[in-house]
Amino acid sequence: MIKEYSETHLQNLRIGIHKETIQLIKIGNSISDLPQFIVEIFGINGWTMQTRNTFSWIKEQITRSISVSLMIYIITRTSTSNAYPIFAQRGYENPREATGRIVCANCHLANKPVDIEVPQTVLPDTVFEAVIRIPYDMQLKQVLANGKKGGLNVGAVLILPEGFELAPSDRISPEIREKMGNLSFQSYRPNQKNILVIGPVPGQKYSEITFPILSPDPATKKEIHFLKYPIYVGGNRGRGQIYPDGSKSNNTVYNATASGIVSKILRKEKGGYEITIADASDGRQVVDIIPPGPELLVSEGESIKFDQPLTSNPNVGGFGQGDAEIVLQDPLRVQGLLFFFASVILAQIFLVLKKKQFEKVQLSEMNF
Repeated sequence: MIKEYSETHLQNLRIGIHKETIQLIKIGNSISDLPQFIVEIFGINGWTMQTRNTFSWIKEQITRSISVSLMIYIITRTSTSNAYPIFAQRGYENPREATGRIVCANCHLANKPVDIEVPQTVLPDTVFEAVIRIPYDMQLKQVLANGKKGGLNVGAVLILPEGFELAPSDRISPEIREKMGNLSFQSYRPNQKNILVIGPVPGQKYSEITFPILSPDPATKKEIHFLKYPIYVGGNRGRGQIYPDGSKSNNTVYNATASGIVSKILRKEKGGYEITIADASDGRQVVDIIPPGPELLVSEGESIKFDQPLTSNPNVGGFGQGDAEIVLQDPLRVQGLLFFFASVILAQIFLVLKKKQFEKVQLSEMNF
C-alpha cells in the first residue's frame, strides 16, 4: 500500500540530512566557545584549573545532549516524513491472504487492472525479467494529503515461488539494468527474499516496472524441484482510501453520520469543512469533519439522510492483482528432448536414403 510523496522525496531527504549535519557542526563549534563566553559575561578573569575542568565537563555534556537530540530528530523525521514505509509490511506477516487476496486491497478500495509478463520456462541459476504493467490515464491528477492536486504514484508487490529472489547487482545484464532505471527493490521481510516490493515511484515514468529475478538451482537447494510454479502480483496507482488504523484519508468520499438539516458549514482556514447537522428527531447537533481535498456536495439548509454522501469521491487510482506461471526446467530434460528430435530427424533421413536406394535397385532390375 502506498503513501503519497513527491517525486523528489529522495533528493529532499539527502539535502535535509546534509543541512542538519551542517547545523550540528555549527552548534558544536559555537559550544566550544562556551567557557570563554561565560567568562566574558561574568568578568571571571582568573579562574582555576578546577573551574576550567567544570566548564569543559559542562560543554561536553551539552554537546553530547544536543548531538543525540538532533540525531534522533533527523532519524525520526526521516522515517515519518521523507521515508515511505509500505503499510502492509507493518501489519501483515504475509501480503497474500489465505483467500488469495493481496492485503493492499484493504486500503486501496477501487479495482484497477494490472498485468505481469514472465518467461514460460527458465533454467536454474538464471537471471530473467518479470515485467509488471500498471496502466492508467497519465492526464489524471490525484488529491494529495494537503488537498492539492498532484501526479499519481505507483507501486507493486511481486510474490515469487520459494527460492526465487532478486538478482544480485553483478548478475544483471546492461539490457535489464537499462529497463530497471533508477528503481530500488526491497524484500517484504529479511527472511522472505521471494517477496519483493517497490514504491511509491512516479507513475509517469514507471508505469512499467521490470524486476530482475534469479531462479534457484535444485543442485544446491534440495528443497527446490523442477516444477511449474505460480507467481502473484499486485499493482497500485494512487493513494489509498483507508489508513491501516482504520481512519479515512482525504482521498475518499465522506458520508453523513446523522440525518437532519445542515445547519452550518464552516470552511476551515487550512482547508476542509466542519458540517453541523441538526438531528430532527432529538434536536442534537452532529459535526462532521471533512479534510481538504474532496468537493462539497451539500449546502446549508439542505435536508440529508444518514450515510448520504457529503462530498464527491476524488479517488482516481486503484489496486489490481494478477498471476502467472513459470516452469523451472531441468537442462538434462532439454538436452534429452533435443537428442530425441535429432535422432528422429536422422532416422527420417536414413529412411529416405534407404527408400531411394531401394527404388534404384528396383529400377535396375526392371531395365535388366
